Amino acid sequence: MGKMRSGVFGAALVLAVVAGGCAPDDGADGEATTDSLTVAPPPAPAAAAAPTDAQIAMIVVTANSADSAAGEVAKTKGVNADVKAFGQRMVTDHGAVNKQATDLATKLNVTPEESDISRQMKSDAQAHMSALQGASGSEFDKAYIDHEVTMHQQVLDALDQQLIPNAQNAELKSLLETVRPAIAAHLESAKQIQSKLGQQ
Repeated sequence: MGKMRSGVFGAALVLAVVAGGCAPDDGADGEATTDSLTVAPPPAPAAAAAPTDAQIAMIVVTANSADSAAGEVAKTKGVNADVKAFGQRMVTDHGAVNKQATDLATKLNVTPEESDISRQMKSDAQAHMSALQGASGSEFDKAYIDHEVTMHQQVLDALDQQLIPNAQNAELKSLLETVRPAIAAHLESAKQIQSKLGQQ
């Protein structure tokens, strides 16, 4: 998520520099003339807009669904016992959070809504699943755990920087704050397994 946001911001910055370089400088006193191109500052990147509660709900569902699906694959394709157990934990924990999120959305009569963030997450998850399907043995274990470390860090960052601060509904905000410690614990567990795999 952070990568996507920085990419959009970087593109906007490049546009600003290019547009600034195109400003004509043909006035007699060295100032740009006003009868041709006027350079306005670039609009704020769309991805920088605060997500709505409906979009936050979709982000939560997308993240949990993706991690549950990857966990299912790890349970069957993993060779390391810790990797297999971690995959099962992801299926159980993220499945439970998804149920809480969808139940809350139903209770609040909120229809989860796609956003650039949820679409990017879905795309990343599909690419990751394709990579996992093509891997086996210790290569699979390493690819799975490396991604789990990266993904959980991204989710933790999103919770802290975007989702919790922007959630308007008190119950939604409470759910996000409640699941945050579990995400942090998953990250630490994944890092420990990653370290063990690196020593083998």
